[in-house]
Amino acid sequence: MNKKIVVLAMLLLALALVACGGGEPETVTEFVEVTRIVEVQGDPETVVETVTETVTETVTETVTEQVAVEFAGGGDTLAQVQGRGTLNCAGNANVPGFGYLDPDTGGFSGFDIDFCKAIAAAVLGDSEAIEVTPTTGQSRFPTLQSGEVDVLIRNTTWTSSRDTALGFDFAPVTFYDGQGMMVRTESGISSISDMEGATICVQSGTTTEKNLSDYMTALGVTYTPLVGDDAVATRDAYDSGACDGFTTDKSGLVSQIILLSDPTAHTILEEDMSREPLGPLTRHGDNNWNDIVSWVVQCTFNGELLGINQENVDSFLGGDDPAIQNVLGETGDHGQAIGLSNDFCYQVIKQVGNYEEIYNRNLGPDTPFNLARARNALYTDGGIIYPIPFR
Repeated sequence: MNKKIVVLAMLLLALALVACGGGEPETVTEFVEVTRIVEVQGDPETVVETVTETVTETVTETVTEQVAVEFAGGGDTLAQVQGRGTLNCAGNANVPGFGYLDPDTGGFSGFDIDFCKAIAAAVLGDSEAIEVTPTTGQSRFPTLQSGEVDVLIRNTTWTSSRDTALGFDFAPVTFYDGQGMMVRTESGISSISDMEGATICVQSGTTTEKNLSDYMTALGVTYTPLVGDDAVATRDAYDSGACDGFTTDKSGLVSQIILLSDPTAHTILEEDMSREPLGPLTRHGDNNWNDIVSWVVQCTFNGELLGINQENVDSFLGGDDPAIQNVLGETGDHGQAIGLSNDFCYQVIKQVGNYEEIYNRNLGPDTPFNLARARNALYTDGGIIYPIPFR
């Protein structure tokens, strides 16, 4: 059998984009399409099989201009999702309360997972028509860039580089958070400034690493980072005693503390080390799909503001309040404008709930976390969740 591998000109094009000049050395990671052509000598003719795969090519050169990121592109995501009948959602499997894979049932649950379900309810009319792809801090962005999933909803902080250089668009923030520090209560540590010379467990591939470095530098505190590949490895290292502290978003600390061998032996310090606005991401190039994800989020906000929930939503149908009529799709073409049924928000609330219901179901007082709404309350209740009107 005679085989030959033909690498198409796209790889050469990626190299050609790198200019030689007086800039600083820089590593550029390109996602490119490589076509492999296998020729098999058949009888009486040659059979040619073509397959396409995605590879990551890292090029280190001196550059004078920014190299564009190559990725799957936005395309018509709505048509793709409706065509397959399933929403592919990148999530988390190891953060109880936000994204967790139950080893007994094999099902996903959590705050972020419920927003995956809300999108499916709006787009497909079925909140259970989702396929969750568990991702790590390092794999989540390539998974979305490559087109493997339709949306990423996984404790992901909105930053300028992620919104631009990585080729993503963020939907509205669903959870306002801040990085925190967990320590053993018996250590006597009451402030991060007390952690001179400490070893601190931190997860790789996240904003957490850089935030930790910046915060400690500002305090003038020296420390040793112990980096874990994912949430489980980082938590286990801390639980084993390898670290004096464990840092991640405070919401993550709240969810991880219940998985420690003795949850009562640990304290989450009060200090906020950063600002962490978390929300869904879509790929650049499909504004309509980002509009859909954004207005699904706004639907849950508006539902809470207007007092519409899973139990009473049907009682609001046929009412006289124009704001409610718009939200539930009884008047206006708010759904039609983005390619959905006009009652898409009704479906979201009926099948998944409003924002308060999603929050309380996963993080509220009847859960092991009992996480106060605080900044994540509506603006009418002292928080910063401000629903944009359906109008």
